[in-house]
Amino acid sequence: MALCVVVLCSLFGVVFGQGAEHVSVGDCCKDGQKHGNDNKDCASIPLISGSTTCRIVQEQCCVAVLEDNMCTTGINTAKDQGVCDTLFTSTCETKTTKMCCDCCLLGKAAHELGIPCDHSLSVGYQCSLVSRACCAIEASGNQTAQATQIEYVSFSHTVKNQDVNAENGDNSVLSDQCTGKCAHQCVANDTCACFKGFKLKPDGKSCEDINECLLGASNCRGGERCINTEGSFRCQREISCGTGYELTDNNNCKDIDECETGIHNCGPQFECQNTQGSFRCLPKVKCGSGFIQDALGSCIDINECVTQVSPCHRGQVCINTVGSFVCQRNSVNCGRGYHLNEDGTRCIDIDECKGPEEVCAGHGCINQLGSYRCECQSGYNFNSITRLCEDINECRHYPGRLCAHKCENTLGSYHCSCTTGFKLASDGRNCDDLNECDSNPCTQECANVYGSYQCYCRRGYQLSDIDGMTCEDIDECALPTGGHICSYRCHNTPGSFHCSCPVIGHTLAVNGRSCQDIDECVAGTHTCTEDESCFNIQGGFRCLKFDCPNNYRRVGETRCERLLCNESVQCLTMPLRITYYYLTFPTNIPVFTNIFRMGPSHTVPGDDIQIAITAGNEGGFFNTERAPTGGVMSVAKLINKPRDFALSLELRLQRYGTVTTYLAKVLVFVTQEEPRVPYNPLLE
Repeated sequence: MALCVVVLCSLFGVVFGQGAEHVSVGDCCKDGQKHGNDNKDCASIPLISGSTTCRIVQEQCCVAVLEDNMCTTGINTAKDQGVCDTLFTSTCETKTTKMCCDCCLLGKAAHELGIPCDHSLSVGYQCSLVSRACCAIEASGNQTAQATQIEYVSFSHTVKNQDVNAENGDNSVLSDQCTGKCAHQCVANDTCACFKGFKLKPDGKSCEDINECLLGASNCRGGERCINTEGSFRCQREISCGTGYELTDNNNCKDIDECETGIHNCGPQFECQNTQGSFRCLPKVKCGSGFIQDALGSCIDINECVTQVSPCHRGQVCINTVGSFVCQRNSVNCGRGYHLNEDGTRCIDIDECKGPEEVCAGHGCINQLGSYRCECQSGYNFNSITRLCEDINECRHYPGRLCAHKCENTLGSYHCSCTTGFKLASDGRNCDDLNECDSNPCTQECANVYGSYQCYCRRGYQLSDIDGMTCEDIDECALPTGGHICSYRCHNTPGSFHCSCPVIGHTLAVNGRSCQDIDECVAGTHTCTEDESCFNIQGGFRCLKFDCPNNYRRVGETRCERLLCNESVQCLTMPLRITYYYLTFPTNIPVFTNIFRMGPSHTVPGDDIQIAITAGNEGGFFNTERAPTGGVMSVAKLINKPRDFALSLELRLQRYGTVTTYLAKVLVFVTQEEPRVPYNPLLE
């Protein structure tokens, strides 16, 4: 701010000298400084002169004093307290104090981080001065730094001295207290400072240019490019000025005088006249009265009879001549809609309505003087230019107001129509829903909906994807779940299906889907003889008969017991008991499954039980394993192997040193269909 005062002093010093009141700029500045020191406010300064320039200098010098005092307070706060939080406020008066305090802390931090004091940051000119001063204070131990601080704080006093010296006629700003070592100016004892746009080098006396463009400190507007200059910068337009203009050094657009520079294209018959952004070619030869000049400079006759309104008196006719015109007495010449009478002396009206040509084309005709008018029928308009009755397009003139759906223009009228699914109502304008189901478009069921219809099918049918109207039979047996609908076979029928079972040995269950085995043994439909036993299996039966071997007697229907051995060694090795068992299984057993268990009814400690298949297991479909109370026979995977197996199962029981053998004859009937769950008895 103090620097601004220096500029004002240098610019307006002479002006004040020429004023009527003879008040110098120094007096104006002194008064402003005194008011600032006394009142601490620059809002209302008593004017000492009526000059606008003096008022500006008073205000700026007053503001400079206040800003210098506030900045000094901020610097002292930063030096004494090391923080600026107590200055945090939004009032305009304390913003300068806060800025100087923060910038001083920035300079102290730069010294602590080892950054040079003249390091350039885009923090503004005043902040850069304060930061550099506080950095120098820390670097020099408060010796030279006090003088450096004056570089900013005492600027207003420097201005004052400059003004006084200027009044006394002294051209020097300050007496050189630095013994001539400063490149720009000396502001205090052995302290150098630089002009605006420069910064002090580390040697403390030389100055180098500040690149405002690089630091972002320029005030170039949008569309302008910053160009650095010595001690300042300039803004240059990036966008062209346009045709006919050129860019000046002060960044303004100036008209190019094409006539003066000779870059026009006017021919030898023309002379060039400059205009803003362009030029104009004016003919050198001037045409006389009655002529007009064309683009090539030629003189062309003006037809006054056409370009002027009634150049001749009433009753005269205009005849054009080269460069002028003449008026002749008018002969009888009837206009449109009139013709000469039989004598040829006057014009009378022509009745166009009675002529051979039908001028109104079927419409009413009304004759008028010199013309006629057509009385158009409803739906037509009379065109006064073509003098014809033209059809009115009601659909275009009244869109959406005449018809509910579609409007079609006709000659003299219009016609309403409906979209698909509707029919025209009795009023000829609205549309009613059309019941398409009355015409039976669907093969089965039809449901009318607004503006359309929907076909649907009865149970067991589905709507065709092709026409959406035909119902096609659903093949329930072919569905992904069709294999689970029937337990045996599924037969598709129109709209439904039915299940069937094997002809022999099965009957359809009550649910109509499952197959039940027919127990021929219970029903008495088997063919077994009296000495044979009937055994029911899935889908059939077996007639079974067995005889006990020699030295055995029959006990019950399925058991043989050994007779007394009479101390025969061979007899003792024979099984004590032979029991016959009949089992039936399906072919879909996927894993090993325990199907038979045999063993003593009770065991005692020391019993040794062994079980083995002695015959009938050539295919390896069965195996045995030992259990705590006997043995277990398991069956392996029997998928798609419907056959019978005759197995001999031997169990050896060793108790108290005596070995007893038991033999089981097991007939296994493997059927294709799902069997009954068998009961596995125990052999005692």
